Amino acid sequence: MKKILLFAAVIMATVFTGCKDSGYDGTDVVELMENEPVFMSVKEFRSKAIKTKSAQPIKEQGKICFYDGYLYISEPGEGIHIIDNRNPRSPKAVGFVELEGNTDISVRNDRLYADSYVDLLWFDLADPKNPGYVNRLENAFEYALPPIDNEYWYDYEECFVNTNRNENIIVGWTLKKRKKTYDRSYLYTDNSLSTSWMASADASGGSMGQGVNGSMSRFSLYKDYLYTVISNNMSIFDLSLEKPEKVAEDIYVGGDVETIFSYGENMFMGTPRGMMIYSVKDPLKPEYMSMIWHAWGCDPVVVENDIAYVTVHSGNLCGQNTNELIVIDVSDVRKPAPIVSYTMKKPKGLGIDNGTLFVCDDGLKIFDATKPLEIMANQLVHYQGMEGYDVIPYKNVLMMIAEDGLYQYDYSDPEKISQISKINIGRN
Repeated sequence: MKKILLFAAVIMATVFTGCKDSGYDGTDVVELMENEPVFMSVKEFRSKAIKTKSAQPIKEQGKICFYDGYLYISEPGEGIHIIDNRNPRSPKAVGFVELEGNTDISVRNDRLYADSYVDLLWFDLADPKNPGYVNRLENAFEYALPPIDNEYWYDYEECFVNTNRNENIIVGWTLKKRKKTYDRSYLYTDNSLSTSWMASADASGGSMGQGVNGSMSRFSLYKDYLYTVISNNMSIFDLSLEKPEKVAEDIYVGGDVETIFSYGENMFMGTPRGMMIYSVKDPLKPEYMSMIWHAWGCDPVVVENDIAYVTVHSGNLCGQNTNELIVIDVSDVRKPAPIVSYTMKKPKGLGIDNGTLFVCDDGLKIFDATKPLEIMANQLVHYQGMEGYDVIPYKNVLMMIAEDGLYQYDYSDPEKISQISKINIGRN
């Protein structure tokens, strides 16, 4: 993994600043912009009180989870907003959990699970408006890093080698210009890629016992287990116990995996280079099934009736200027087969419900996807004027989180889809 990150850093350097000097000793001196980690002591981090407050303004879009009439919205790094959505025509912000370092959330059996930098926390939802903090599992995500909101890489040595991770955690980034010397043979000769990352393709709707996550989530549920994908590692937690327990060693899945979606007995993971599939038939021993490649780009994935839908969008560290919707036959998870791909503007999150496909692209696009080869010809509606991020379709109500608000749509009649509410985000 270390070589991969260093190689990526040099690629970014040559793209944005260029190679400054080459030595006859087989080294390159590179000038590059790099994210320098900002640290906080573990003692200070864990001494902070977990507070539940009255509703607060939502300043930034984030991951979403719907459970038992309530929508939970993670505001990156800040905490979790609680929306009473029992009447989606008149949603009400009713609470806020202040939680530093939060990115992802999931709900099962009246418990809300959330990451906070390297820890996993859980809350009692007996009163959904006022989640009660129960406890935390320390160091659940050993290699977790806060999100980076620019196109530059970070220094692996500073993050994982030159600091004591038992005493300090990374809570942010400072962008700085640096000069670094790299051994050319070390950078460009790499045998450390995992078999799952290099292998070819040959090698979550749910009941209200568990929440329904958006497609951008890095948390997914299967039976009594929570599966998370953070910093290239899959972790498994048993949620049937009084206290969640990590029940297996982290599995290095590689590929800079970004999202995870549970369907049947499999986990479908979105990575910048393709869709990866793991079987969880044995929940404690996930088995690599296959990987199907696509052009370099950030992507989530959803699945229904053995058809996977993947969006690929350009921007940030994803690199290429590719924007597509890809449809894949996954009836044989060991040999997923591409069906068709469609050019899009810049798609992000997506959802599928009973053949109706929702894609955050140039606003919100809704399609009849019952015939995969005719999806573009069967667009039902296109709402513009917002920058959609992710969606949850559930019982004929679509919940979409966007840059400027939470939008909701009634799709009970596909021929008469209509917006029914909006809660503003940010300055709007």
